[in-house]
Amino acid sequence: MTVGQLAARSGLSVATLQFYEKEGLIRADRDDSNYRRFHRSVLRRLAVIRVAQRVGLSLSEIRASFHGFRDDEVFDVTAWRRLSSAWASILDAKIADLKTLREGLADCIGCGCLSLDKCELYNPEDRLAADGPGARLWETRGRN
Repeated sequence: MTVGQLAARSGLSVATLQFYEKEGLIRADRDDSNYRRFHRSVLRRLAVIRVAQRVGLSLSEIRASFHGFRDDEVFDVTAWRRLSSAWASILDAKIADLKTLREGLADCIGCGCLSLDKCELYNPEDRLAADGPGARLWETRGRN
């Protein structure tokens, strides 16, 4: 399939397909004229990518879960079981984070922050900067 045919069939833009190819999520072969040609199995891989993104997996998590699969491998029932098994712990951690967020929303007013006396994420004078970038308190909440 050409990239245009793949775009039309998958419902994704050519730019998205080019991005996925650059990120190593899909692969094309080159024909004699040096045009990219995609194997039909890429359609199934794209469907899996879309499902994975919908449930909250990042592209790096998706790419890692594809490790061990051939580029032209069709994701059948056995392959799907392997993928979903690999995703289980990632999804469990995301579910735990969402539950923690949901439970904390009643006490949190979305970081205006007018509730500093109760805020579990309060970091006066950026004392957590030495621990690394990002939301350090959030990233360690519920995982101890």
